[in-house]
Formats: sequence, structure tokens, C-alpha cells
Amino acid sequence: MELAIQEQVEDLRRFVPEHSVLETLALLAERFPNKVSFSTSFGLEDQILTHFIFENDLPIRVFTLDTARNFQETYSTWNKTLLRYNKPIEVVFPQTASVEKLMREKGPNSFYESIENRKECCYIRKVEPLGRALAGQQAWITGIRAEQSANRQSMDPAEWDAGHNLIKVHPLHDWTWDQCVAYAQQHGVPVNPLHAKGFVSIGCAPCTRAIKPGEDFRAGRWWWEEAAAKECGLHATTGEHQGFDPVVETIKE
Repeated sequence: MELAIQEQVEDLRRFVPEHSVLETLALLAERFPNKVSFSTSFGLEDQILTHFIFENDLPIRVFTLDTARNFQETYSTWNKTLLRYNKPIEVVFPQTASVEKLMREKGPNSFYESIENRKECCYIRKVEPLGRALAGQQAWITGIRAEQSANRQSMDPAEWDAGHNLIKVHPLHDWTWDQCVAYAQQHGVPVNPLHAKGFVSIGCAPCTRAIKPGEDFRAGRWWWEEAAAKECGLHATTGEHQGFDPVVETIKE
């Protein structure tokens, strides 16, 4: 990492905890004009960041990865978001040829058969499309929060993502789940109805279930695997999620 970039990362690490989410987003838009993107999966944290961006007309590109295996509730939230803000959300799909080859050779549910197969599906449907979506960008905004896991508590609110060659910023890093719920309710942010059904980490429908009281934040993702294997590659540098017991019942559609 060049010194100038390292200095920018260090500056953002100091800036984010001392300033509001809006101030952080505005700074990123100013510092990286036309080179800053926010990726949304339509979960609670992402919906809050979308609200900040759209309500304040910030020049930040918003995109989503449509894996073609999303929940209908996620598509419904996506549609409600378009109606609520009347702003565009860019869509990035997997490569058609890669999906067709996977389905032809291994069928529609190969990810249940082995970790290798599951990671192959994640790569085709999520990781490779994300790489294309972030190509040429200088900053990537995410909805990661420290409270989501023991590992994320030790994360910095800004970091260098060597895999995508850009700065990765988490404006909600210090927010709690209760803060997110309260903010969404106060500001009329469209909320994914899956949250009220016990889903906290929302991904592809075949690979995500609701969690039970006291279960780990990531227990609902790839539940048939051992905990140590639960990552898809989108946030490979952040490690795994442990020790988060959300109060999902406080969210109402």
C-alpha cells in the first residue's frame, strides 16, 4: 500500500468514530468523486445506509448483487426501496455462462454436498460479480458493524482491501442492533420482513435460515457446515461472526 493511501486509511479510521454517518458518507463522496460505491443486500444495516445516501442526494453509487437465489422478501424490500426513494439501484448479475456450466455439471443444489461446492457457487454468484462491480472504484462502503461478531469488534472502521485494491469503510461500525432498529422505525426506512421472522444475516434463500434465541449471528448461514467454514469471500478479510444475540423480534414490517 502506498504511503498516501495508507495515510488516507489512517485518517478515515480516526474520522469515522468521531463523526456522524452522514458526515462520513459526505466526506467519502467528496474525497473519491465518482469512485465510491455502496453494496446493499437489503438487510437492516444496508437499508439505513441507503436511506442516508438517497435522502441526502449523495453522489454515491448504490448497487446490489442479484445471485438469482434471493428470497422473495428481499425482492419485495428492493421494490419498496425503489418506490420510497425513487433513486436507481444498479444490479450486477453472475456471468450467465458460469451459472449454466455449474447447473449443467452439478445441478441446482450442489452447494449442500461439500464446502468446496458451496464456495464454488458463492464465487460464481457473489465473489466474481462483486469484483466486476468494484473494478476501478477507490472506496467501498459496507454495512458491517462491530457488534456483529467478536472478530469485528477488533476491526477498524476503515481498512485497506488488498483483494479489490480500494479503501473499505464501515460507517455503522459502532452502531448497535437496537440503534439500527430505532433509526429505521423513526425514519420510515423500508425493512426486510425476514428480520421479523428471525433472520439477521440475509443471503441466498437455499443457504439461509432464521436463527434461534441465543444462536450465533451466522448460525443461519450455511447451517449444515461447521462454523469455521462459514464465509463466502465477499468480506474474506473480516473473518467469522461469533457471539451476537440480536433482538430480531423488535423489528416490525
